[in-house]
Amino acid sequence: MPTGSYYDVYDLEPAYKLAREQLAKIEDIEQLCFRSGARYLVTGSQKEITIGYLKQSYRITMPDIEILLTDSREEASIRDKVLILHYVLSAKGTPIANKLIAFRELPGGGNYFGTFSKRAIEPLVEHFGEEPQLLIDAARKLGSYRVAHGDVAVVINAFSRVPITIILWHGDEEFPPHGNIVFDAVISDYLSTYDITVLCESITWKLIEFSRERRASG
Repeated sequence: MPTGSYYDVYDLEPAYKLAREQLAKIEDIEQLCFRSGARYLVTGSQKEITIGYLKQSYRITMPDIEILLTDSREEASIRDKVLILHYVLSAKGTPIANKLIAFRELPGGGNYFGTFSKRAIEPLVEHFGEEPQLLIDAARKLGSYRVAHGDVAVVINAFSRVPITIILWHGDEEFPPHGNIVFDAVISDYLSTYDITVLCESITWKLIEFSRERRASG
């Protein structure tokens, strides 16, 4: 991901510290897991939340509140730690609406759209706009599936209750390629508009990285 991204290390450290403190104060962890679609396991004095994020499984261990990949002792990046904790803490358990909304329809989305577009949409169009098939190939690594929007569209389940829909249009002689990222109407019951921006930026750069790796390998 390029430097100067929407989250930087100075934002993340206090955000992570606060989120850990908030989780440590929650008494009904089972209800928290129910609302977020996570699993809760208690083994002796060790408590653990297991949650899926971008096709990988993570463990949130308690009471120390570490976030590790389930099949290893590798820690999540601090950006992913913050997003995972914010999702778990914010989730209301609202059923998916199966109705798409644009970023501008999110709380404060009109004010933040310029930043969102610059961070998440424009790099997607720049990298995949001329060859949208590359998006389909890259998105498979994040467990995507295709849907019928635009010329090419995929859905990536960032969390179990946060589907992200990426749409590309090829463009023609009159208009250049363009794209959009849209959301289920209940997404604000799971993440703030600020976190949605960060999540989409992360997805964009993961997709670009996957595409570059595929090209480099021939």
